[in-house]
Amino acid sequence: MGKSDIESGESLHPVREEVVDLVWVFIRKVYCIISIQWLLTAAVAFSVAHFREIPKFVLHTRPGVAIYILSVVLMFVFMILPFVFDIAHPWNFLLLGLFTISFSFGVGLSCSFVKGKIIFEAIILMSVAAISLTLYTFWAVMRGHDFSFPGPFLLSSLNILVVYALIQVFLPLGKPTLVLYGVFAAIIFCGYILYDTNKLIKHCSKDDYIYASIRLYLDFVDDLFLSLIKLLLKSAAADDSCCSDAAGECCSCLVDACFSCSD
Repeated sequence: MGKSDIESGESLHPVREEVVDLVWVFIRKVYCIISIQWLLTAAVAFSVAHFREIPKFVLHTRPGVAIYILSVVLMFVFMILPFVFDIAHPWNFLLLGLFTISFSFGVGLSCSFVKGKIIFEAIILMSVAAISLTLYTFWAVMRGHDFSFPGPFLLSSLNILVVYALIQVFLPLGKPTLVLYGVFAAIIFCGYILYDTNKLIKHCSKDDYIYASIRLYLDFVDDLFLSLIKLLLKSAAADDSCCSDAAGECCSCLVDACFSCSD
């Protein structure tokens, strides 16, 4: 019977092939959503950074600070609601869009006092790292490798980064340590891209596309991109043309605030 199946050209595992097809449909859906999130983030962040009145209003007026705090609160609300109440289509996409817009507002503020050259360099480095790590993870997973093991290490390292950022607020340790912090953060967040991409392929169900999109979006934008901005900013701090000292410190605080939203 098995021989006749082979000779007829029929698959011996139609169910397995159907499952594989569904997995690839799910993966394509997730990366299409992330691509739209990237475009939306670029549009919102560019608008915030381009119109200088927006960051000045947010940073130098009480109503502006209140609006920024409200945007952070709403960001968490929009991110959590789809999971808490199991909200279905199309409301889950609406909440995802509102989450992306509110998060992009913070990204725009973080980039508003940074010279365009640094932002452009961070975009290139983030794109190269994200694409290469994603392709490598797919290649490795298809050959039986598993990247679930660094989960506890990544979580512990993230906790160290958050605690260090809080210490830096009250007890500044100098620019060299901030450069090391940026390098360590970039390495850790590259690890998160491997870990979450592996989780996307192996462990997420077809209904987890919103969850997977948010995780990978935060890995790319919140974690890797903003850590590269911080690293490049501190590395170029000796050049006064990159940003003013006050603006640089402001940007650093905003980036650190965005770090705390991750994962």
